[in-house]
Amino acid sequence: MRVKHHNLSKSIPHTKEIFTAGRDLKDASAAMILLHGRGATANDILTLVPELNPNELAFIAPQAPDYAWYPYSFMAPIKQNEPQLSEALELLKGLLLHIEQAEISAEKTFLLGFSQGACLALEYAARNPRRYAGVIGLSGGLIGPEVSISNYQDSLDGTPVFLGCSDADPHIPKKRVEESAEIMENLNGSVDLRLYSQMGHTINLDEIDVINEMIKNANIKD
Repeated sequence: MRVKHHNLSKSIPHTKEIFTAGRDLKDASAAMILLHGRGATANDILTLVPELNPNELAFIAPQAPDYAWYPYSFMAPIKQNEPQLSEALELLKGLLLHIEQAEISAEKTFLLGFSQGACLALEYAARNPRRYAGVIGLSGGLIGPEVSISNYQDSLDGTPVFLGCSDADPHIPKKRVEESAEIMENLNGSVDLRLYSQMGHTINLDEIDVINEMIKNANIKD
């Protein structure tokens, strides 16, 4: 797998480093934004790429400043995680615009995150609902001390949404994953929630299979 490094700070707010794999945007039929967890790197999350079906996709992984998208727990009061949380959400907005400028629409763009990155991907999609190719939250949930459908509006328009997590994750309460799945369903997402017995804070082969099936079913070829 060939990984490329880019500095897009002039065109995308709140980022300096972007790493890519798979096809170049100009040659891709679809894209996937991958968001790493706290303490990890863009290169870490890109190690998923060889396990996926990369034939038509451009994979894009931004690097979080200081290895974290926001400083405190995803269940801390929102204000404690500002301004970093808003900056991370703006970064995602900028990345999606960058991808759209390469003539790949949101409908052909996946949002995938693990752990803190999963929380960010889910939160962005819930705050900015539209049809995406897919939204994938691996060991994560919506952000805030409490979550409610009243905090979100509009529709995901049938976007496939996958939430996978351990039923006893030390960082992600099972209840929050279930609440997040319910809210995504209420936003008209097509939700697949899978809780794995005593899995720990990791990614398993079944989750990889689900993601590959989502890519297969997305009808992303030109």
